[in-house]
Amino acid sequence: MVRAVNGRAWPEDLPVARLQAKPLETPDEVRPTPLGRIDIYNLDDLVIGRMVFEPGWHWAEHVQPIAGTTLCQYHHVGVCIAGRLANRLEDGTILEIGPGTVFEIPPGHDGWVVGDEAFVAYDVAGVRSFARVDERMQRVLGAVLFTDIVDSTALAESLGPARWRELVATHNERTQFELDRYRGRLVKTTGDGVLALFDGSERAVRAAAAICLAAKSLGLAIRAGIHTGEVEMTAGDVRGLAVHVAARVMALAGPSQVYVSATTRELVADSGLTFVDAGSHELKGVSGARQLYCLAEPGPG
Repeated sequence: MVRAVNGRAWPEDLPVARLQAKPLETPDEVRPTPLGRIDIYNLDDLVIGRMVFEPGWHWAEHVQPIAGTTLCQYHHVGVCIAGRLANRLEDGTILEIGPGTVFEIPPGHDGWVVGDEAFVAYDVAGVRSFARVDERMQRVLGAVLFTDIVDSTALAESLGPARWRELVATHNERTQFELDRYRGRLVKTTGDGVLALFDGSERAVRAAAAICLAAKSLGLAIRAGIHTGEVEMTAGDVRGLAVHVAARVMALAGPSQVYVSATTRELVADSGLTFVDAGSHELKGVSGARQLYCLAEPGPG
């Protein structure tokens, strides 16, 4: 559904942008970490963070105990103002960020301050809950999305290791773009897919549809499954029955299909999205049959 805002069509599920400004001296929230802090500025749905990390700061030492994950699972995009920060990805790739540069750091990384000057940067993507201690063991209502590349083993064998890694990396980049676009949070990658969490069911469905289209443009077919329910958020992960149900829903979808639970379909009844009956199914590990629905025509939101 759309509405008119300043003479332009605007999706009903997205907040209306407004003219606003906030002084840097008075952040909405300050999150301290050993040898550092993150100043948070909330501009309605947009969250901007000023990261200040002192010499000696190291994510693995000073934030990992808060996050509870081996590596940082947040996607950071921003600009460096001062100091230098080295970042190492899970595959061993290292990139050093310095003053006057814009940067992107994908999920699955470690980072540490280099030299004797404090690292100062503004982050526009990965600070909504970064280093937030009270996120641990929080129960929230969310739309859980799982995706998976169909026939990935056969594709990997036919393309060869190098080409397959390149293709998956491109797919992951496009998936992250759609998650950011629809305000989803990448919880973790699952080999050939992702687990993501949304605070709105419609955005989860539209993101899944967009990811399907992006995968098609690469010659890939993905399956996606969505269920909305209460999840338990431990820092860097989500747990609970809703996560289990979403995974089982995805497993029943075919190539380029987005399956949703009856709960999710009911929550997006006024969205303009169209679904077809996908039947009643017994989901492994879940009591009782569950009615599922398939998105009629995956496409951009």
